[in-house]
Amino acid sequence: MMKIKANNVNSQAWKDVYFHAKLPKELEPLHEIAVNLWWVWNYESAKLFGRIDKNLWRETEGNPVLLLQNLTHSRIEEILADKELMARINKVHAKFKAYVNTAPDRTKPSIAYFSMEYGLTNVLKIYSGGLGVLAGDYLKEASDSNIDLCAVGFLYRHGYFTQSLTVDGQQVANYEAQDFNSLPLVQVFEPDGSPMLLEVPLPERKIYARIWKVTVGRVPLYLMDTDISENAEWDRSITHQLYGGDWENRMKQEYLLGVGGIMLLDKLGIKKQVYHCNEGHAALINAQRLANYIQKEGLTFNQALEVVRASSLYTVHTPVPAGHDYFDEELFRRYTGDFPAKLGISWQDFIDMGRENPGSHEKFSMSVFALNTCQEANAVSWMHGQVSKKMFAPVWKGYFPEELHVGYVTNGVHLPTWAATETKRFFAEKFNDNFFNSQSNRKYWEEIYNVPDVEVWELRKALKRKLINYVRSQYTGNWLKSESDPSKMVSVLDKMNTNALLIGFGRRFATYKRAHLLFNDLDRLAKIVNNEKFPVQFIYTGKAHPADGGGQGLIKHIVEISRRPEFLGKIIFLENYDMRLARRLVAGVDVWLNTPTRPLEASGTSGEKAQMNGVLNFSVLDGWWYEGYKEGAGWALTDKSTYASQQFQDQLDATTIYDLLEREIIPAFFDINPSGYSDKWVKYIKNSFAKIAPDYTMKRMIDDYIERFYSKLATRHTRLAEGNYAKAKEIAAWKEEVAEHWDSFEVETIGCEPDFYREGSIVGREYTHKVVIDRKDLKGALGIDRVIAKEDPENHSLKVVRINEFELVKEEGSKLYFELRSIPNEAGHLKIGYRVYPKNSELPHRMDFAYVRWIK
Repeated sequence: MMKIKANNVNSQAWKDVYFHAKLPKELEPLHEIAVNLWWVWNYESAKLFGRIDKNLWRETEGNPVLLLQNLTHSRIEEILADKELMARINKVHAKFKAYVNTAPDRTKPSIAYFSMEYGLTNVLKIYSGGLGVLAGDYLKEASDSNIDLCAVGFLYRHGYFTQSLTVDGQQVANYEAQDFNSLPLVQVFEPDGSPMLLEVPLPERKIYARIWKVTVGRVPLYLMDTDISENAEWDRSITHQLYGGDWENRMKQEYLLGVGGIMLLDKLGIKKQVYHCNEGHAALINAQRLANYIQKEGLTFNQALEVVRASSLYTVHTPVPAGHDYFDEELFRRYTGDFPAKLGISWQDFIDMGRENPGSHEKFSMSVFALNTCQEANAVSWMHGQVSKKMFAPVWKGYFPEELHVGYVTNGVHLPTWAATETKRFFAEKFNDNFFNSQSNRKYWEEIYNVPDVEVWELRKALKRKLINYVRSQYTGNWLKSESDPSKMVSVLDKMNTNALLIGFGRRFATYKRAHLLFNDLDRLAKIVNNEKFPVQFIYTGKAHPADGGGQGLIKHIVEISRRPEFLGKIIFLENYDMRLARRLVAGVDVWLNTPTRPLEASGTSGEKAQMNGVLNFSVLDGWWYEGYKEGAGWALTDKSTYASQQFQDQLDATTIYDLLEREIIPAFFDINPSGYSDKWVKYIKNSFAKIAPDYTMKRMIDDYIERFYSKLATRHTRLAEGNYAKAKEIAAWKEEVAEHWDSFEVETIGCEPDFYREGSIVGREYTHKVVIDRKDLKGALGIDRVIAKEDPENHSLKVVRINEFELVKEEGSKLYFELRSIPNEAGHLKIGYRVYPKNSELPHRMDFAYVRWIK
């Protein structure tokens, strides 16, 4: 007889089945809103999703697509039965439809925009920091301003990293895969219903990309995704991480963004008037555009270059050469080796387009290529514009930095995104009804002076309370897990209060940001934060690039200090700085601290975000604050460096910070009147709203781009393209003729009456300078400048004093007679030079054809 076993069970067998909610027709408007990022900056819609399911909204970190997918059947039934909620859904949907169905403003140029990253919402992890958040704000305002714009970028599988900290303060970078099916985006399909697949050729293989579309209000953002089976394993990773991998992966990313980005727009049938590179990463859009004009329109390379340049803008965000991308020639050839044949030029000519010194062995610079293929270029603040002119001066050696065409548009922020819900309600109640449609109108902002002081103070307290509640709800669990003594973290949370002066510091932890500056004198800092009568707390947050050991060391240093007994609960570091935390922080602190090394802050926008909420800035006069600072509306550290030694300068700046805190900032905040608020502090806030905020909205920024760059590019491009590109061909032919015969002209005479070289120049006397040039075989007009310069011992260079253009007074055959009358005004040792250049009224600026010959 067989004994029966007590157990007989095989291996468990499971099948993955994903159940998700299927919305009834009545709730389809919710899905329509969820897949358009309009909800990000319209608080009625965000509030609506919170009402749909409060707990799910929190669990999904504010992702409406994931929320709707996870609604229970019973909850759906409850929503359908709630008449008031259904009415709210229909009301918000009607507002949404009215917004998105508005036709674009055809009086404004149409734009194609290219960027490696876009910071639109914490839900969509395709951004790392300021560059991406700026691009995201830009798309939102383009939508609000009704501009015909489309954008191109990448859908990263892992995006940028999520930050956590170990017990001892070490940064840990966690790359978490995104589930694209639960994000506010849709896959793009061909007309026959098959998934759209972009095929991008390389010299020895092809890269394939699946296409996704994110709708940002009225603006489409197309994202390429290479993590698909059609690609080899080493190409699938192109869109795995933002700024991840080695230099070859970066080369592949920038090739795909530029060349693939234009091929994508061609495949979609999209053509725009202006093509905008947000940083040099996208510079190769112009390589592909050149190829298109040559292969499809039958233009020569020089003709195509005229057309491409006339419709291209390059925005630089980096203030130092080391921050730009340079590629070894061998690596660059591996990916672009077939382009010279497409363009009808040699490899040497092609790679020289990315070198400051053509013919040298320099690496290929994406930024130099952008400068050589874009008619216009701009920096992102006035100060950054001056730095950029010096940085790019080697590209146009015949001219001084002061003369370069590189302009600027100071960055701004999208007010509806970064003003807290409470702030927007406050503006709607207190300001003109048209305020949100005209955010740069100073008169509307000046209405803040009519608001009772106590209401401003109460707004600020409400925002501080919101920040503190957010920190307690989001960080308690993580802190208790990562802290060896949990009671310390409880103490930190208990010490946060709305009566303390909260000072915030949130940004990328690069060493030039000088996050360490506050901790230069710990004894003095301890006295500041441990004054029970005037409680002060500092909140720090930020990520360091995984390859930046110095930045990670700064984080560890600050965390260690924050855990010392005298700083516990007074210095707080919040991990994983993302857009959710940023929105709370820039609204909830009282002062926004920024301490970059001068002049390395290209613009900086975190302080502008704080500005929109009545938070006062305390910053080095660099970037946007160099322009924005107004006395009585914030505080500033000078833009001047006293010491050549950065260590000594850091010590001086730290001392200045302590002094301003002790003598001005802290006393002003705690000067509480009998009504319970500081009228001095409120006056600062009102001044900051009225005198600073109007100039730093994204609305002002996009208006500046239209006025300074887009309109003139669109106008000139249209003129060059008319009549089968007749004007472009004419200009190209003239440049070719000048280039061929540039060395042929001769200077017959250079003279001055009286001759100040013999007699000496006398201030106040009139002189007539005369130059005669024989053009020989050179056709067309020439111009002559007299350049007066003097030695700049501080920078070991020449500084331009004045430039005067000669007048052409006579032309006889091939001979040109020039004169210039002048009366010297400057005394002292000066240098005088004469330079000849080709002259053509069709050129947008001298750098467009920078041929120069100095004569003597």
